Order: sequence, then structure tokens, then C-alpha cells
Amino acid sequence: MSKTERSILVEGLRNKGIKDENVLRAIAKVKREEFIPLMFRHQAYEDIALPIGYGQTISQPYTVAKMTEELQVKKGDKVLEIGTGSGYQAAILFEMGAKVYSIERRYEIYRNTQKLFDKLGIRVNTKCGDGTLGWAEHAPYDGIIVTAGSPDIPEALKNQLAIKGRLVIPVGGRITQTLKVVTKISEDEFEIKNIPEFAFVPLIGRDGWDGQ
Repeated sequence: MSKTERSILVEGLRNKGIKDENVLRAIAKVKREEFIPLMFRHQAYEDIALPIGYGQTISQPYTVAKMTEELQVKKGDKVLEIGTGSGYQAAILFEMGAKVYSIERRYEIYRNTQKLFDKLGIRVNTKCGDGTLGWAEHAPYDGIIVTAGSPDIPEALKNQLAIKGRLVIPVGGRITQTLKVVTKISEDEFEIKNIPEFAFVPLIGRDGWDGQ
């Protein structure tokens, strides 16, 4: 895989409306093929989701770029990611200078991705657990990003958001969702922006799809 392929991908994302140059620079630098199983690496710079095993996927680059852009990440921000998955989204956030905390429900994925982070020198705080409950120990967060579709917005995540912080989460059915960008105005006041239409694997957990 080459830097040229990443440059072509970045131009494609720019043409699709991604404007945040910090996001585009991170995508240009992070090697997506490192986060993809060998059999699919030849498709690493196509703008498509790809399987990573255990019924999970690495999101298409446009989705990663759009969600990250909506998060409005600044260097030094504390960001919680729900659904570590392949680790690619966390790597983008780390490259942008965020202090990243990431929760993965499946132990096998958690273990494999932690090993990958160590190999690549990506410093992300990770744990295996129910992401719908958040990670209260390190709250509040400047940003929270959820990489799976939820039936509702988990209350724990809203509570763990800092004032003026942003939560980006797909909400809807099991097949398609609306991307909701939630800005915390005060402890009990939130602004919500809706962006249709996205498709994520289901968010499993106590305040998600309850393991069904």
C-alpha cells in the first residue's frame, strides 16, 4: 500500500464534502491496511466497510471522516470511543492529538487490537466491557464517539460528556440509523443535530440492544 493510495482516498473524501483538514491529514497519515485482515488489504483504500471477523467491520473511511469531523476534535481533547473494533478510528483520533479512551465488548477483538496498538506505538487507554455504560472513572469527556448503532442515546454517555462536549452516535434500527450529534449545553440541556442515513453493526449492552 502506498502514500499515493491514501492521497487518492483523501481527495475522494474531500470531494464528498469532508472539510476538516485535520481529519484529512490524519487519514492521509494513518495506514488503514494495518487494521484490516490480510485477505482484504488490497481493498484498504476503497471507500467501503470491510469485515474484521467476529461479525464486526471496519467502517468505511467516509463514515470515519464524517463522524470525526462532527466531533470537532482539538489537540489535547479527552475522547471516549465506544467500540474499539479494528482500532482504526482510535488511531485517527490519536493522530489528531486526542487523549483516547476506548471500550470494546468482545474480548478477542479487545486483545488483538491492544496488541496492534502496542506494535504500532498508538497510545490508547483501552478496556473490555459494556460501552453503553461509558467509562465514568475518566469522565467528563470533550467528545464521545460511538461506532455501533443504538436504539436510543445511553444516559450514561450523556452524563459523562463535558459541558460544550459533543457525542456522535448512530441511533435507529438494527439495519440503518441516523447519525446524531449531541452537544451538551448544560447538565440537563442538549442540542441535537441529525444526519441521515448510516448503517452500523448493533450496539450491544445494557443500554443498547441488550445482547439480542
